[in-house]
Amino acid sequence: MKPLAGLIKVYIATVIALAAITTTALAEKISVLYVDGQNNHNWAAMTPYMKVQMEKTGLFKVDVITSPPRAPRPPKNLNESQQKQAAKAAEQIRKIFKTKWDEFRPPFSKYDVIVSNYNGEDWPKPVQQSFEKYMKNGGRFIVVHAADNSFPNWLEYNKMIGLGGWGGRTEKNGPYVYYNDQGEIVRNSQPGRGGSHGPQHAFKVIVRKSEHPITKGMPTEWLHAQDELYDSLRGPAENMDILATAYSNKSKRHEPMMITIKYGKGLIFHTPMGHENGKSIQCVGFITTLNRSAEWLATGKVTQALPKNFPTKTEVSLAK
Repeated sequence: MKPLAGLIKVYIATVIALAAITTTALAEKISVLYVDGQNNHNWAAMTPYMKVQMEKTGLFKVDVITSPPRAPRPPKNLNESQQKQAAKAAEQIRKIFKTKWDEFRPPFSKYDVIVSNYNGEDWPKPVQQSFEKYMKNGGRFIVVHAADNSFPNWLEYNKMIGLGGWGGRTEKNGPYVYYNDQGEIVRNSQPGRGGSHGPQHAFKVIVRKSEHPITKGMPTEWLHAQDELYDSLRGPAENMDILATAYSNKSKRHEPMMITIKYGKGLIFHTPMGHENGKSIQCVGFITTLNRSAEWLATGKVTQALPKNFPTKTEVSLAK
């Protein structure tokens, strides 16, 4: 009976150990919160796709919070009677939307990483203040594509994202920042609007910091699927590091495509890639970049191996 008792003890110990490992693994999943709800891009299709791609790694637990929609504008060319009716309806809508915005309070502090797929109305002041506090105290933040168009008049947000576009941004918001043909970083304070892009097309991403955990192992050059190549972004650009660029035929500059920014104790990853069309967010390079950046922000390292079907210098690769 003694050998049997010993075996039972070993079996029980093994079960307990495996349970502990499983529990630890579940507890250690990186918590991510996507914020969307308004965007000049199809956020309703983008967010679910990016969420699934993150969850496929087994590393992340992903939630989504969606803001109230933008209030509809009354139609034009109304007669006097119709204008009065429209004004009454608009007032009722404003009250409803105010209630919805009063309820919109993302619990930033509960998450390891926040991802913005939002480009719309200003968040309420309490939400802005809550997000600033989260970031200054060590929060982690990912900015995807048009999220860098948001909040042109929110100074702290502009410091977080480093560079932004549109929304009336000009030299008053900060310099253009890019690489020149000699491989030097340029901070250009000339007058001009912030934010532009040409027709969508596949373009080559050039890795500038190959030893960073996000880019480590990536080809020095790889072909990103059809996307809007943002150019002429400008902003405070403080405590900013450019990991990768892409050459814009429109601006004739090597524009930042992967950026890290320090803000207080917080840390940010910003990519202008990721337009709403299927190809851009299906690009294996984009997905890999997004997932690696989330892991790096949360843990300081990247354990995800580069996919075998990662894009090459000449070939786009789309996730199935």
